[in-house]
Amino acid sequence: MQRVRVLSLLCFLILLAQPLLTWSDEPALSAITVTSPYQPTPQRVRILRSGATLNPECSLTQPITLVYVLPVEPGSQTRWGDAVKAIREAGGVEKSNVVFVFPEFAQLPWYADHPTEKTIAQESYFLKSVIPAVDKHLVLEPRQCRRMLIGFSKSGWGAFCLLLRHPETFEKAVAWDAPLMMDAPGKYGSGPIFGTPENFKNYQVSELLSQTDIENFGKETRLISLGYDNFRDHHLRIHKLMQELKIPHIHRDGPQRKHHWESGWVKEAVDFLLVDPAQ
Repeated sequence: MQRVRVLSLLCFLILLAQPLLTWSDEPALSAITVTSPYQPTPQRVRILRSGATLNPECSLTQPITLVYVLPVEPGSQTRWGDAVKAIREAGGVEKSNVVFVFPEFAQLPWYADHPTEKTIAQESYFLKSVIPAVDKHLVLEPRQCRRMLIGFSKSGWGAFCLLLRHPETFEKAVAWDAPLMMDAPGKYGSGPIFGTPENFKNYQVSELLSQTDIENFGKETRLISLGYDNFRDHHLRIHKLMQELKIPHIHRDGPQRKHHWESGWVKEAVDFLLVDPAQ
């Protein structure tokens, strides 16, 4: 009995000696693997964290901001630049209580569920597998965090689409140089993901904007359209549509930059996402 008491005391002291989940001031990049029925193979999710303290007491008073940096390519490809490098150069990881999350997808990401192929369910994978896995990894509860979306090209489309379809989950979205007024599947490798024109309509950004209930969507600025290279016309037209629909948004017509993660647009995007709403 005495031996059991001693062992119990030792275990208790060891637990006391364990620090709370406290992050240093130095940015740290880690990775988790997510296995999901909505993707054909396990996928990597990288997490870039800043100097923040994540424990129940801190998180309740200082919510963590999770910025989901949406990829434009499948897997770990970097033809269009290194998103992690772009975020580091933008200075985002210097801000406290901010975590940047970089999910990956098996297929070309268009952030939609295919109508029949169950392992091409990118929206479901992101919402039902990635977000819960990240929350669990960071020991977060929903009330402890704010979720933002940032992307360009097809992932800029994805950022707007995900927020408009799930406004209760995401607070803000930035799209840079994205085909936001695309009105049919097929271009830019989108056909195999959307599957049918009927399914595409469920994700069409212009249609989602037209269906937005302004009263429930809120009066705060949640959609941010920045700059261009290939898709200036799309951004001008989406800006006009949002004006007509009286949807609060931010629009910047330029400057023109290379269609690439590292061409300099990310800093402005991060700054808009992380601005204090009270300011």
